[in-house]
Amino acid sequence: MVDVAIVGSGFGGLGAAIRLRQRGVRDIAIFERASSLGGTWRDNIYPGCRCDVASDLYSFSFAPNPTWTNTYSYQPEIRQYLEDVADGYDVRDLIQFNHDVADVTFDAELSQWRLTTNHGEFRARCVIVATGSLAELKLPDLSGLIDFNGPIMHTARWDENVDLANKRVGIIGTGASAVQVIPEIAPIVESLCVFQRTPSWVLPHRGHPVMDRTQRLFANVPLAQRAVRTYRYWRNELTALGFVRDPRRMSLAEGFSRDLLERQVADPQVREQLSPRYRLGCKRVLISNAYYPAFERDNVELVTTPIQCVEGSGVRTADGVLHSLDVLISATGFYVTDNPMAQKVHGMHGGSLADAFHGGLPHYKGTSFPGFPNLYMLGGPNTGLGHSSVLFMMESQLNYATRAIANALGNNVLVEPKTHVARRWTRDIQAKFPSTVWGSGCSSWYQNAQGRNTVIWPNFTFTFRRATRRFAKRDHLVSSVSSTSRD
Repeated sequence: MVDVAIVGSGFGGLGAAIRLRQRGVRDIAIFERASSLGGTWRDNIYPGCRCDVASDLYSFSFAPNPTWTNTYSYQPEIRQYLEDVADGYDVRDLIQFNHDVADVTFDAELSQWRLTTNHGEFRARCVIVATGSLAELKLPDLSGLIDFNGPIMHTARWDENVDLANKRVGIIGTGASAVQVIPEIAPIVESLCVFQRTPSWVLPHRGHPVMDRTQRLFANVPLAQRAVRTYRYWRNELTALGFVRDPRRMSLAEGFSRDLLERQVADPQVREQLSPRYRLGCKRVLISNAYYPAFERDNVELVTTPIQCVEGSGVRTADGVLHSLDVLISATGFYVTDNPMAQKVHGMHGGSLADAFHGGLPHYKGTSFPGFPNLYMLGGPNTGLGHSSVLFMMESQLNYATRAIANALGNNVLVEPKTHVARRWTRDIQAKFPSTVWGSGCSSWYQNAQGRNTVIWPNFTFTFRRATRRFAKRDHLVSSVSSTSRD
């Protein structure tokens, strides 16, 4: 048995282990299903993969990297950063690789958590679920998909052995991954057929290489990089005015996007097909300088007619046209509100964490849940963002979670949020959405099957940091580990 079991070794899992050690917790085990660390930055290796948040902000506040080579880093550099953090903070040895967690269930009799893996059963006094929301890929629900004769791959499981050169390629989806991969593969394929359901708002990308002298400055004067991080943070927070206070402010950014489309796509019909009909920010905002120009190529076709089915030789659309293909790429995202990991975590009364995303289980600060004592979730309900770095939210969650865990371990108690407190927190968050950009009428992967937004934090990030800066004992049930009674 261990004091704390952490599920996942991406940003969340590594950050949790480091912060726990800084609070004096030493008995930690990290369970990782893969053979290496890195989470989504290990799994996503498609061409052009990079972060759409500036590197100085998309990194741990306690582990700045002065040698980023681009202001918006690409996947290999982010993964290497995680490797370096694991080694620099000496947490690599805590990771149990190739341990796939199939079930996490609270044992009320023993006041412990039982983790069932492919290597047997483990016990823990406390658990942190840090698998992230972009971990379980989602393939399109299309008739005939298994009948396709050529290779099929998801962007999150890119197969580098598939040679796309001079192939007829189809890509389903025009979200964040597609916007990055399409410009990379368009020049090498024979033809590229892009199947679009809903156009995205695309803004100009500000990324650029970081000069050597800037890297030297950051290495020798850490305060300079800290100042850049602070500037980027507050600049992003200003954009939140349009997201959370007055969606009409988004019209300025919409103008920038329309100007970009007008400049980069000459065909008025294609421009019309690429023009969104919803308020910018309601769905994920994308950034790229190369996406729109891809549709100027003679070998790239934008298809907006709905897909009817997949056949052995290609994709047939509802107008009866068969689009002949050699390779099919799915850029259809992830299970977020229906993340399978949440379905595997069961509390005192048998319910699962999935209920928190479905609306049946209230949550406290997106991190803890009534009936789930000594368990915390990073990237939990309503902790996602549309305007800033999710790592800021994650570090905020850890401020609260590591304090609560230290309290539980130090006093040998069970800690969980009071039901009425969690209900109030959840209710107050949902009450904010109608006046935000996310309540302006579009549907997105931020919403569950009932249309309820259980992903986004509908406020400024500094308000979340303020709410999670300490462990408020009065908001929690604290009971002896020998007792399973509840008030």
